[in-house]
Amino acid sequence: MAKHKKSIEFENISFSQERNSYTVLRFFPLKMSVDVMAYEDGVKAGVKNIPFAHLPKEIKKIIKPN
Repeated sequence: MAKHKKSIEFENISFSQERNSYTVLRFFPLKMSVDVMAYEDGVKAGVKNIPFAHLPKEIKKIIKPN
């Protein structure tokens, strides 16, 4: 049986939505979600877990799960 990675770490992948900006920290292929560091109006809001489907198309192409 093939082993699945529990998470994949990322650096320097960031995107903005509305007034918020996010930096992708890690991707969980089994759950199809990502942990992001959220910044609201330039102030750090903490780590949030968001579904992969909610990411912008450009970011999905960079992460592209196998």
